[in-house]
Amino acid sequence: MKFRPLHDRVVVRRVESETKTSGGIIIPDTAAEKPQQGEVVAVGPGARDESGKIVPLDLKAKDKVLFGKWSGTEVKIDGQELLIMKESDIMGVLEK
Repeated sequence: MKFRPLHDRVVVRRVESETKTSGGIIIPDTAAEKPQQGEVVAVGPGARDESGKIVPLDLKAKDKVLFGKWSGTEVKIDGQELLIMKESDIMGVLEK
């Protein structure tokens, strides 16, 4: 992918959602909600503070993150469906 986000923006790829419940019921695509977890693909250099210095982001590529249901803008780059959002839209990093 040849895309570099600007400022404090982050590119996220959604993880695939489960198609089956814990009870074994298969959920059709039309009823399934979009997952709120993803993997960071790329990050921008950071936002500028009041003095003009760049403040680097806390995220890095390959971080597993949790974000809001309506966060980000959906785009298609190189055939992949991705989300572009600000770092502040991400609620946290999922640790192993």
